[in-house]
Amino acid sequence: MADSAAVAGLLWDRWVPEGVRRLVAQALPGGEADARRLAVWLAGVHDVGKATPAFACQVDGLAERMRAVGLSMPSQREFGAERRLAPHGLAGQLLLQEWLEREHGWSGRSTGQVAVVLGGHHGAPPEHPQIYDLECHPELLRTRGESEALWRRVQTEFLDVCAEEFGVRERLADWRKLKLPQPVQVLLSALVIVADWIASNRDLFPYFPDAAAVSDEARIAAAWRGLALPEPWRPKAPRGSAAALFAARFDLPAGASLRPVQEAAVAVAREMVVPGLLVVEAPMGEGKTEAALAAAEVFAARAGAGGVFFALPTMATGNAMFPRLLGWLDRLPAVERQRLSVQLVHSKAALNKDFEVLLRASRRQIAAVDAEGDEQEVPRPGAKERIAPAELVAHEWLRGRKKAMLASFTVGTVDQLLFAGLKSRHLALRHLALAGKVVVIDEAHAYDAYMNSYLDRVLSWLGAYRVPVVVLSATLPAARRRALAEAYTGATTGAYTEVEGAVGYPLLTAAARGQAPVVVRPGASGRSSTVDVEPLDDGLGVLADRLEGELADGGCALVVRNTVNRVLETAKVLRERFGVDAVTVAHARFVDVDRAAKDAELLEKFGPSSAVRPAKHIVVASQVAEQSLDVDFDLLVTDLAPIDLVLQRMGRLHRHRRGQRPKRLRKPRCLVTGVDWTALPPKPVRGSELVYGRHALLRSLAVLRPHLVGKAGVVRLPQHISPLVQEAYGDEFVGPPEWAEAMDQARAEHERVQARKEQSADAFRLSEQAKAGRALTGWVAGGAGDADDTRAGRAQVRDSQESLEVIVVRRHADGSLTTPEWIGGGQGGLPLPQDAVPPARAAKAAAACGLRLPLQLSHPKAIDAVIAELENFCVPAWQTKESPWLAGELILPVQADCQTRLAGFVLSYTATDGLEVRRDDE
Repeated sequence: MADSAAVAGLLWDRWVPEGVRRLVAQALPGGEADARRLAVWLAGVHDVGKATPAFACQVDGLAERMRAVGLSMPSQREFGAERRLAPHGLAGQLLLQEWLEREHGWSGRSTGQVAVVLGGHHGAPPEHPQIYDLECHPELLRTRGESEALWRRVQTEFLDVCAEEFGVRERLADWRKLKLPQPVQVLLSALVIVADWIASNRDLFPYFPDAAAVSDEARIAAAWRGLALPEPWRPKAPRGSAAALFAARFDLPAGASLRPVQEAAVAVAREMVVPGLLVVEAPMGEGKTEAALAAAEVFAARAGAGGVFFALPTMATGNAMFPRLLGWLDRLPAVERQRLSVQLVHSKAALNKDFEVLLRASRRQIAAVDAEGDEQEVPRPGAKERIAPAELVAHEWLRGRKKAMLASFTVGTVDQLLFAGLKSRHLALRHLALAGKVVVIDEAHAYDAYMNSYLDRVLSWLGAYRVPVVVLSATLPAARRRALAEAYTGATTGAYTEVEGAVGYPLLTAAARGQAPVVVRPGASGRSSTVDVEPLDDGLGVLADRLEGELADGGCALVVRNTVNRVLETAKVLRERFGVDAVTVAHARFVDVDRAAKDAELLEKFGPSSAVRPAKHIVVASQVAEQSLDVDFDLLVTDLAPIDLVLQRMGRLHRHRRGQRPKRLRKPRCLVTGVDWTALPPKPVRGSELVYGRHALLRSLAVLRPHLVGKAGVVRLPQHISPLVQEAYGDEFVGPPEWAEAMDQARAEHERVQARKEQSADAFRLSEQAKAGRALTGWVAGGAGDADDTRAGRAQVRDSQESLEVIVVRRHADGSLTTPEWIGGGQGGLPLPQDAVPPARAAKAAAACGLRLPLQLSHPKAIDAVIAELENFCVPAWQTKESPWLAGELILPVQADCQTRLAGFVLSYTATDGLEVRRDDE
């Protein structure tokens, strides 16, 4: 108990960001001094529930010693199943509530808001039925009879001594009228959990220290030095002009000038009455990421934030952002970047090369150091120093799915943010992690109704925590802009009509609780282009003929398809016409390591600094080309998609400054296909309708129609971006009258789907904050258990059909297993023994061969058969904790030609085309 209290004090003083301390302090009459006392005291008493018969009976020898002095209790067997009604956290909550009422005159309602921290310190605040059940069995707290008074005396002594020792005895009278807001209760709960975990670490706090030789103070100090937890970022408000700030923080090209939206973002962050929500709407390639980081630095200094969380839609975009964040951190003022904790947070982060380097450099032993000696760090074998201006640490203790977000600077998928709105165990830790940061949400237009319902709920909690949030989007519908602002500020739905009605592009919207929203319209950067837009009949021959003509003088074309099957079908035909080497395929159905190599190859050839751009080339890609790659092409062919995604794809046209482009392609041109243009209204291909729904596609067609009149129309970027998006996502009818019936039917179906998604999201979505003083009892009742970034975890916050992920290994004729022959740097693949845990290098190489199976293999009618066949191939030796890369994974063994059969399908894989699937009878 003393160790937990001491750790809580050190966490408060050395680790908890200023903004979190400030929020807790505002709820207490004695300000920060009271806040620290309360946190330390709750950590100190959090395990008082162990001083009960229901807990103490578990070890016979120790229980006998207690019985010998009069603390009688049944044996564990005699208690039976009833003992489960008294987990020590809940028992401690009831003991503390009773003590506060009896000894200090608190009301029953007041005690709950404080004592619930004890009840929830193992991950979930208790529910009302649990409290009632334990109250009906008081013998679990104190054995009835002669020893009942002695049990009460012992429990009271513990609580009395803690109140005296941790400095709250004289404050309890003033705290009787406390009304702790629920966000404060959550933060205190999380702090106690962290303190408990650290104090329970046997390497830091041995069970039997040499008490005669070392004082408690020295022992605590030695443990804290051994933990070496990085302290939070403590930024100073950057001075000078926005231009000077950008020049100091970013590796800008020579002669680059600040864009108006970037300058405006810094100005708004500085001028807001209080830091709050900043929505930045600006064209693709306009430097929104840099604007967000600059605004985050200003916000952090003003709000007392100790770090930044950057949320992105996919693992690929997260991986691309991570080195950019590291580069920004390296350029912070030296006084602010002394040993900062950094994490990449998604389920495959350990496979990211930049993060792997950071992990190797950060390896150290966590153990109490010599209490009487100098502070020492014990590096693990093979550790290398990261050569960089800033000391960035992927700290050993801050790893794993429940602790990684607690690092000061984190990059991850948006799922990590949405999990803060999912009722799940240890949710308080996620809230503490976010409450101490500035949160940046990128590509905010990319989420459906289901995800938005979680996002809005999370924003409401972030607003309550006073967390600054920066939202980025190139194509945000006005209704979503309003909904984001209302969710963050707690305003009633429809209150911010002026925010929804704001026109202009780029556009910045600022909102904070208790403040009127502000809309800023920065000037355009001057970067603009006019894209010729043409309809193109859907047909592979038609496409090949058109590309042959357009690329007659050379050039690079991007063809974006809405399904992987269309990608592969298209690539096959184009290779027959242009040659195998002239066509590259990009989609999400590659094993992880090949997907990363494919992205790197595309950036090398078509990125901003490419020196090996082909004279003539075609890339056939799925949606992976929309947002995760900074690539540039001379010509775009795209399947019809929702208008915001069509515009995102247009952002890949003439994106970078280059020398002379081929004569035919000197003007940006977009050919829209995947549509039967002869139908009334034009009919998108079936695959596109399955992916996006007919409603969004028809409205996209309707707003594009004026730009497709005659042989060719034009879309002006960025001038047309906002008008097209707002019109497509508005409520007014668009399109010619003869489309009305079909569009009404599509809208009705869309609204049914949206309603279903929103209702489905309610099942596990966290409630809004209750009024101050209401205890967190039942906060995550009926929740989803543990939440993580695995396939099952993501499915909880994304309304998408369940998908299966497998690890692809090669099975040889003799039954032996290796990685695929091109994986791991070896000839013929790396051996994977089946009678032992594979060597770390081979196991990691195998894990990098994760592959997500397509939907036809995870359809409700097929998934059970697929899983059953995959589970037939299980290597028992890999299912141990010594095999973290492979344990619990589904393994897909393939033959020498990388083919296999699975549940009636034939699966073929190549490093150039990824996975192809066909029915066995085709």
